[in-house]
Formats: sequence, structure tokens, C-alpha cells
Amino acid sequence: MSYKKLKIWSLAREISIDIHRMSLNLPRFELYETGSQIRRSSKSIRSNIVEGYGRRKYKNDYIRFLTYSHSSVLETRDHLETLLDTGSLTDVNIFKALDEKLDHIGRMLYNFTQKIEERE
Repeated sequence: MSYKKLKIWSLAREISIDIHRMSLNLPRFELYETGSQIRRSSKSIRSNIVEGYGRRKYKNDYIRFLTYSHSSVLETRDHLETLLDTGSLTDVNIFKALDEKLDHIGRMLYNFTQKIEERE
């Protein structure tokens, strides 16, 4: 099996692409500030899932990288809220759609991590 068959990875990939596209429509000054940060944190969600999967033989390592991935979800949501609060992101519908996806993957990561923790 490959990490690409994990539903959480597929969703994380989708979110990172959506965030990347959204960030390219931000005001020019934001492309190199919060825009850059949100692109990196959203890509970190998926890359930590991949790295954890690569270490799945070692349960504690797997859990650690899934925890990093979940932390990146929270960081990405915070950047998204900052963009909305500062007026750099003006489309509330885009904000809501991205926020819902981030919430969903956060819950999925939490549940997936719980299942890994319960394994012997």
C-alpha cells in the first residue's frame, strides 16, 4: 500500500492545492508574507502524513508525524483567519470552504492518530 491510498493524504493534497491557488489571488504584498506562510503550512500537512507513513513501522514516529500534520492544520487555519481579519482575503465563501476542509481533515487526522495509538 502507498500513502497515496490514504484518504487523509488525498484530502491534504487537495487542500494544499486550493490554498496555493487562493494565495495567488491575494494582494501583492501578501504573496510574500502570510501568503507564503499559508502555502508552506498547508503543504506541511501532507508532507508530514507522507513522512509519518514512511516511518509507520515505528508506531511512535508515525504518531509524531501525524501530530505535526495536525499542528500544521491548526497553523494553516490561523493564517487563513488572519487573512480574512486583515482584509487580504475578501471572499467569505472561499474562506468558509477552506475552513470547512481544514476542520474536516483535522478531525480525520485526530481519529486516524487515535486508531494508530490503539494498535499494538
